[in-house]
Amino acid sequence: MTRDECVALDASDPLAVHRHAFALPPNTVYLDGNSLGALPRATAARIRTVVEDEWGQGLIGSWNNAQWIDLPRRVGAKISRLIGAEPREVLCADSTSVNLFKVLATALRLQPASGERKVIVSERSNFPTDLYIAQGLIDVLAQSHRLKLVEFDDVAGAIDQHTAVVMLTHVNFRTGAMHDMQSLTRRAHEAGTLTIWDLSHSAGAVPVALNTAGADFAIGCGYKYLNGGPGAPAFVFAASRHLNATEDDVYAQPLAGWLGHRAPFEFDPNYRPAASIDRYAVGTPSIVALSALEVGVDSVLGAGIDALRAKSIALTQLFIRLVETLCSGQSLSLVSPRTAERRGSQLCFAHRHAYAVMQALIRRGVIGDYRAPDILRFGFAPLYVGYTDAWDAAQALHQVLANEEWQRDEFRTQAAVT
Repeated sequence: MTRDECVALDASDPLAVHRHAFALPPNTVYLDGNSLGALPRATAARIRTVVEDEWGQGLIGSWNNAQWIDLPRRVGAKISRLIGAEPREVLCADSTSVNLFKVLATALRLQPASGERKVIVSERSNFPTDLYIAQGLIDVLAQSHRLKLVEFDDVAGAIDQHTAVVMLTHVNFRTGAMHDMQSLTRRAHEAGTLTIWDLSHSAGAVPVALNTAGADFAIGCGYKYLNGGPGAPAFVFAASRHLNATEDDVYAQPLAGWLGHRAPFEFDPNYRPAASIDRYAVGTPSIVALSALEVGVDSVLGAGIDALRAKSIALTQLFIRLVETLCSGQSLSLVSPRTAERRGSQLCFAHRHAYAVMQALIRRGVIGDYRAPDILRFGFAPLYVGYTDAWDAAQALHQVLANEEWQRDEFRTQAAVT
């Protein structure tokens, strides 16, 4: 395919109009939306309104008058449309790590305390923070739980009568490989096991159907494909069957904060968990950050997740073809699944000098990222990435490899953030 053909594809693309809604630097191909989504142009105006009008003029009255108190539920309800959940099952709060601690602790409590279900099954290449949270919780509980790590394709076979929870990231951060949520959840439930899904690389990028799959709990971040900004609030999902309407402690997550109380403004000294998803709230939410996230979520909803997925597949298939044609013989290998249905909206290639190669690409205006030990990672956010971007990025990669630009010293010293 030629560049002119890619230009023509962009001209006829119904999603191309959304690119203008993002403040992208000129002469830049941004393929790192799977780490940090681009800035929606509407965000700055929304934040000015929140800061100057709602906070500056409305002061504390804006908790009611500007509906600040409803933001965690309101944004959560919007995200629910992207992940196949009911609005009452999703709340925006805290970070993915904190939310994982909440739901993992809850899931373990839902298993009989006297039983032998003490194993948390996860993928060896899961995002490390998820594994760290599990390890930390195991230490805190001191109830002989253990974390069992297996390879991507071995999860189903690792689930048995000793498994308490299956904890997985839907789309692998390092390879882009996507688990079959429905079949793994079914397998877990057949064995009497609960499931937790990390949707950080799924929400806003691929269609997710939590309730169709029968998932128990899920978490996800707001700053990748949801375009909520650096450190944006995360979200948490609990299936309605786990939101017991009683005050039974087994359903109460352990971080008992005042906004998770059944009646927070009664200021009761004794904690009573809310009979809703609100029990997963802890402290006062960040209104400025939630307001930015809402703009980002609206940008995804405006395009439609099915249309985004279709374009994502087309973009990634094109990039594979271009890279493998242009970079043949350059010691570059695809590590993402070749079959589009088995991967998320990113492509990963292995190269011995991946860090230096990526730095050389960034110097050329193609921004992706690196994951140790040897992964070049390219995220395709179809809201603002086009076919011409894919063509230009593949050409730049060809030039970097063919000219051995990665050998320059300036590209070989690693920065703090890779």
